[in-house]
Amino acid sequence: MNKSIAKRVYDEANYVINTKNTVREVAKVFNVSKSTVHKDLQERLMELDEKLHSQIETIFKEHVEIRHLKGGESTRIRYLKLKEG
Repeated sequence: MNKSIAKRVYDEANYVINTKNTVREVAKVFNVSKSTVHKDLQERLMELDEKLHSQIETIFKEHVEIRHLKGGESTRIRYLKLKEG
């Protein structure tokens, strides 16, 4: 694996662990696509550091568990704005 890619993978992983941000938010910060972040943290990180990968997996499972709540809140806010406007 290219050293620059490995560095990006570690940087993304540490960023997720420190901030608990989603793949979408990480992609914006690192100026790469969501697909790249997903591949970095799911596949490439497993090859580099299994312990770090398991920490990322735990965070992503939390994201999956609460995504329906975030989606519902976004929808509620959107309809409130439409009602006001």
